[in-house]
Amino acid sequence: MTPFARNRLAACVVLACSSSYSYAAQTNDYNEIEEVVAVASPIKDSQKAAIMAKQSASNFVDIVAADTIGRFPDQNLADSLGRVPGLAIERDQGQARYINFRGAPFRYTTIAIDGMTIPGAENGRIPRFDSFPSVITSRLSANKAIMPDMPGESIAGFINIETFNPFDVEGFSLATDVGLGNQALGDGDISKFSVRTSWSGENVGISLFASQNSREQITDNREFDLEQVDSELVVNELDMRSYKVKREDEAYGGRFEYRPSDSMNRFFFSTLYSKFQDHEERNQYVFDFAGGAEAAGSNLAAGETGTGLAMVSRSLEYGLYENSTWTNTLGADLQLGDWFLEARTNFTKTENDVFLPLPYSLYGAVVASYDVSDINDPLVTLAPGTSLNDIDYGYEMLLVYGSALSIDSLQFKLDAETDFAFAGLNNTFKMGLGHDQREAQGYGTNGGMASLYGIDPSDYVTDQAWYTDFTNSINGTYYDNKQLRADLDSASGGLTVTPDNASKINIDENITTAYAMVTNQFKWGSLVSGVRIESTDYTSSGPEGEHSDTFTEVLPSVNLNVDLSDQVKFRAALSTGMSRPTYNEWRASASIDTTEQTISGGNPFLEAESSYGADMSLEWYAGDASLVAVGAFYRHIDDVIYADTTYVDAGNYISEFAGEQWKYTGFVNGDEGHFQGIEFNFIGQASDFISESWDGFGFSANLTLLDSEFTTLSGSSFSLPGTSDMIFNSSVYYENDLFSARLNYQFRDDWLSTTENDSMGEYWAAQTRLDLSLSYTLAEPVYGSDVSFYANINNLTDEIDVRYIGTEATPNQIERYGRRYMAGVRINF
Repeated sequence: MTPFARNRLAACVVLACSSSYSYAAQTNDYNEIEEVVAVASPIKDSQKAAIMAKQSASNFVDIVAADTIGRFPDQNLADSLGRVPGLAIERDQGQARYINFRGAPFRYTTIAIDGMTIPGAENGRIPRFDSFPSVITSRLSANKAIMPDMPGESIAGFINIETFNPFDVEGFSLATDVGLGNQALGDGDISKFSVRTSWSGENVGISLFASQNSREQITDNREFDLEQVDSELVVNELDMRSYKVKREDEAYGGRFEYRPSDSMNRFFFSTLYSKFQDHEERNQYVFDFAGGAEAAGSNLAAGETGTGLAMVSRSLEYGLYENSTWTNTLGADLQLGDWFLEARTNFTKTENDVFLPLPYSLYGAVVASYDVSDINDPLVTLAPGTSLNDIDYGYEMLLVYGSALSIDSLQFKLDAETDFAFAGLNNTFKMGLGHDQREAQGYGTNGGMASLYGIDPSDYVTDQAWYTDFTNSINGTYYDNKQLRADLDSASGGLTVTPDNASKINIDENITTAYAMVTNQFKWGSLVSGVRIESTDYTSSGPEGEHSDTFTEVLPSVNLNVDLSDQVKFRAALSTGMSRPTYNEWRASASIDTTEQTISGGNPFLEAESSYGADMSLEWYAGDASLVAVGAFYRHIDDVIYADTTYVDAGNYISEFAGEQWKYTGFVNGDEGHFQGIEFNFIGQASDFISESWDGFGFSANLTLLDSEFTTLSGSSFSLPGTSDMIFNSSVYYENDLFSARLNYQFRDDWLSTTENDSMGEYWAAQTRLDLSLSYTLAEPVYGSDVSFYANINNLTDEIDVRYIGTEATPNQIERYGRRYMAGVRINF
């Protein structure tokens, strides 16, 4: 063994900030950057740790350090990642949930916890970040240029969540965070609690953590069915909704680690359980003016305002969306002669369940006026003397919708590396093998119809007016949905969903991987080159039989890192990747909605998407904790998967509807596509650019300009779902020994949501968020503990989120959520 090898590794243990930031460094806690806990300048020190890790990395990567997560007003890890250059947040009812990595679809990003890939809870591929609270995290690594030891499915990028290690802090430690707050719209309660404790000695380290968060909010929603006819707006339908939402997430887990004396070996077991629940109450009225005109035998006049007969339907609901992840890893790091081995066994179980019972009333009729001249405040006004609660409905029934997906994943992974000298140069050879055995079972959206068991929903109306920042022109009041649901459960003996065979999901998937790579160290930098092979064997079973296939992808990559000076680095990379269909896309089954007369189905014959591309960046590490960087990237995609729509005979699925043409949405492989962009990133400490007298002031900004396109089978062109032409983030802060304040701004412009309509896509309009975070630390410890108080305000500008079809002239949804306030205390011992 050459002397430089283990000396370098030992240095990484003591000074992890200088570690070579390859994927091995991400998965090996010996090489982790220690968590920064500095009272004097927590924002600056966390940025410094992230910048140092980025500079010493062997690939193009951006990092969020632990204190950065803790000091920002983040609800979850998606908010934290949303500040990384090129990453944009997609929200659900105002709360960050998904990440568009460089403007790419969700499934082009792979997520791992401590290096072990986690299946997406929703459909096997797409990671959700709202179920992982920040308490579990030591560092987030957003890898933009992929290396052979990273998952091949990372077309856009690979995000590794590194959890806290007990050996990061010597002896005993305890960190707690307790916060209470308010959601302004609806006066909803918000609570936050987390605790993490650890102890480490010479050989043994133990850590435990727990987190619970609860948020009550009103989602103020209006939806539209509008169309342009001869340049005039026609209002077909207006949909007025108010949701009462309570979202809860919890996480528990820990780690036990043993490190024998006088060796580099270690053995550990870690476990993490996280769960997200969305309790949703719906109060919804749909005013169908086009249907009213048809019933009256007249034509619906064009215009932003009008009066006429409207057919009315009412939907009530108290339902639950729930997903969970339970992941367990048994690992060993062993020094065997000249070789360093990392062995991992992981079992992960994810579950995703939806249960929505809806008492549904239809065939009501009322004379009403509409006014959409202010599209951000649409109005429906009932005729004088008419009350919303007095509408008679011709038919009432109970609709029960549900879906479920459970995924079991058993992984084995072995990585081995050794250092060697060649031609007077220091080099590292690394190789690995892995196997991931997955089993997915469940069913797509199922809908059943039943009577209301003699229960009249109108008996549950209250006199509490809707909480709204729109005009409550219909004078809507809330129903006691919880009691209505309880009475329906009691009368029916328990509401359930019985999935039909046509909707069942049953997929077995085996992924076998192998890779080899060499890191060549030069005086001017490094070169990392190698190849990864991924073989996939899957079987998708359905009511009409099963389909099996095996395919293999060979994925070479090269990463070049050139030190132009001590402060300037140039990077270039060539990489390949692939993306397997989601389990919802790959299923050999269909979901049927008899109310909406729609069918959605999978396609077990879908091929995986494949890609190749390049990255370049120029990085100037200026001063103590400042960075100026510019980067560019390109990805070419073959066999792009997208949702397509046609019409089919419903009798093929349900015999009594034979001859009726229902809308069918399925998934197909289209033609080729691409996405590309330029990233600009600036992190500046005023003391680095002006003078020391400005110490404490800082500013950061990043701008990403994006472009993407793919071609459908019919020849139509769309941008890839998730691509905004521009993403911009900025923040300004001040901190001293005791006080810190930070204002953060996020913007992304319009992006495509879905392509189910081949002629007109569905888009989200541009979104903006402005957040403020304040913190004050007591000058003296309290019983040996550092105590800080904080206050966060989110969505300062009370934004309205808009979704539209085709053009912004025809929106189909607007939503408001209000501002969010929270104050709390952090105690660190």
